[in-house]
Amino acid sequence: MGTSKLILAIESSCDETSVAVVKNGNEILSNFIATQIDSHQRFGGVVPEVASRHHIEQITLGIDQALKKAAVEPDDLDAVAVTYGPGLVGALLVGVSAAKSFAYAHNLPLIPVNHMAGHIYAARFVKPIVFPSLALLVSGGHTELVYMPAENVFKIIGETRDDAAGEAYDKIGRVLGMKYPAGKDIDELAHQGQDTFHFPRAMEHDDNFDFSFSGLKSAFINTVHHADQIGEELDRKDLAASFQQSVVDVIVSKTKRACEQLDIKQLILAGGVAANQGLRETLDAMIEKDLPELDFVKAPLKLCGDNGAMIGAAGYVAMQHGESADLTLNADPSLEFDWEPEAVR
Repeated sequence: MGTSKLILAIESSCDETSVAVVKNGNEILSNFIATQIDSHQRFGGVVPEVASRHHIEQITLGIDQALKKAAVEPDDLDAVAVTYGPGLVGALLVGVSAAKSFAYAHNLPLIPVNHMAGHIYAARFVKPIVFPSLALLVSGGHTELVYMPAENVFKIIGETRDDAAGEAYDKIGRVLGMKYPAGKDIDELAHQGQDTFHFPRAMEHDDNFDFSFSGLKSAFINTVHHADQIGEELDRKDLAASFQQSVVDVIVSKTKRACEQLDIKQLILAGGVAANQGLRETLDAMIEKDLPELDFVKAPLKLCGDNGAMIGAAGYVAMQHGESADLTLNADPSLEFDWEPEAVR
């Protein structure tokens, strides 16, 4: 296949089993995704044991489907990339074991990928990433600002000190009687209401790039419970709008300050909550008004959730930088980028 590189990429960090075939880190030939949302909905969140069992059922099927759809044979592949962290340890182990077995059976290099690098590199399917750049990663488990001075170098300059934004969405969704995951429904409801409750904007003006959504979640729950106790009916649209406005205001103001303090060429929005329309619209408006020279790249909507294609993109970059693992590769559920707030001068 000439100089083009084909990677089989496996993602199983949480509740999606996904296998993709990616060409040159920026072209998707196939992207099999088996979601488990229906299985976890009745529990109101992801149950690790249930997730692991689903991955076991889907993983070999996913590999077969991804190869078939891409019309690729194992001999055509150049490497196998796999998420080895962060995530649920049992879920990660299924993907890592499958990747190691496949790599061993077909004598292919094994490329370990940080799940969060995968989210960032989903932007490669839109356009090339230029450095230095800043990634705003917003997902169920993470809310962080990642500075990338060069390719394959990641420095966390700010992160959530408690709940991630996506986590807060799911928790208040439960209070509103919504199904898990609640992010999309709250986003839609928020667009129909007004910010009438003026919930707190924690740490918005602090001299750092960290986030906190726990106090907002508590303020929301207390407001709803108090209304219930006195028999008052609150407008669900306004509740959703007020909650979302608080989350978006803090994220956007911190991101704006980081962009201004760092001499970056590109801002990347990625992660599950990056699909949130309220966040996308507010970031668009802020950049147009305050940072018109900045290149703003949003991960494609269909690649904001967990998927194998993004792991293929990150795996390609890692491979270009000579990264690989042997068959002792293990899951690392608490894997994270280097923490370096000093990167901001």
